[in-house]
Amino acid sequence: MAIVGTGNRGCLTWGQEVVVGYSDVVEIVGLCDINRKRVVAAQKLIGINAPTFVDFDRMIKETRPDTVMVTTIDATHARYIIRALELGCDVMSEKPLCTDEQQCQAILDAEKKSGKKITVTFNARHDRMEKKVKELLLGKAIGDVISVDFHEYLDTSHGADYFRRWHRLKENSGTLLVHKASHHFDLVNWWLNSTPVEVTAFGDLKFYGRNNSFRSTHCRVCPFKQQCKFYMDVTKNEQYVRLYVDCESEDGYMRDGCVWREDINIYDNMSVVVKYENGAHLNYTANTYLPYEGQAISINGHQGRIDCNEFGGGGFSNKEVRLTRSFGKSEVVKDLEPERVGGHGGADASLQDLIFRGSQGPDPLGLRAGLRDGALSSLIGIAARHSIERGSQTVKINDLVKL
Repeated sequence: MAIVGTGNRGCLTWGQEVVVGYSDVVEIVGLCDINRKRVVAAQKLIGINAPTFVDFDRMIKETRPDTVMVTTIDATHARYIIRALELGCDVMSEKPLCTDEQQCQAILDAEKKSGKKITVTFNARHDRMEKKVKELLLGKAIGDVISVDFHEYLDTSHGADYFRRWHRLKENSGTLLVHKASHHFDLVNWWLNSTPVEVTAFGDLKFYGRNNSFRSTHCRVCPFKQQCKFYMDVTKNEQYVRLYVDCESEDGYMRDGCVWREDINIYDNMSVVVKYENGAHLNYTANTYLPYEGQAISINGHQGRIDCNEFGGGGFSNKEVRLTRSFGKSEVVKDLEPERVGGHGGADASLQDLIFRGSQGPDPLGLRAGLRDGALSSLIGIAARHSIERGSQTVKINDLVKL
């Protein structure tokens, strides 16, 4: 495997964790990043001797990997996915697959032409609560699904961080409807086992960006450190210093960017309605400035309801999967699989087990995510962004690409 994009996710999840857990079946043969200092720092943090590159084509031609892992900024995923396919490699990509419909169509066409395989690494499918929901739905615990209510809560730490980083610009991330919500849209697509047909959305920037009386470029030089509740001392995180602060001279990227910068053009509050081929619909909301973090998900069926809640803060918490049958009792579902160590509550380890150790084995829950899954999850977010930009007009998925 070769890795392109050696920021935090590429360095940790697809670097260190793979070396520690899968060195018997995976060899990292090359690392590539547009920032020459960062790729060298990543090599040291991962703890390997694989050569480093700033030229992607050169890395592929010199190291001849079977698979390329793409962990660059979202808007460049398509570039590296397509080029890796052209050079004869299978591809794994972090979500989202792409950030606009032109990229999506180009990837679809490139995979078909190449005969190679694309895997999209949706770790959210591997959360033990989400897997239990899929199991209940496969068993028709609530009959046929009529609707899904999915509420994403991002707090003033995690949520704010997207507005510090490259994600703050629509041209980099496609907005959080693509970058962040593609996880959630994939979950619903997977749970419903149906295809999204049309999307209507609302969104705005009401909290971050221009919505403050003072601002700076980044936290370290800010004259408002004492009064800003969002001040972050990036120098306290050794890994961030090595991957970002020490590498700023190469590309000027600041990991501790100001959340009040006026160039921020993504949304911090979003509402989306998705209609599915099977008649079900999704009501999705995301807010990025809340006092606590988590998700509240409800799946409504002809014979009952499943609630999957995981949120808390300020002295309270709610973490459970609950099954309530119509005209019957309500109960917390107890038989979840054991918690695992690793990123995202063990979901990263489950995903990597499937990719690196179970690729040919049984997959009863349909955890494997390929190109179509990646495309559809991105396209919901892309359609939602277009809907907002067009005054909340409804956008049809089939008008964006030919799947």
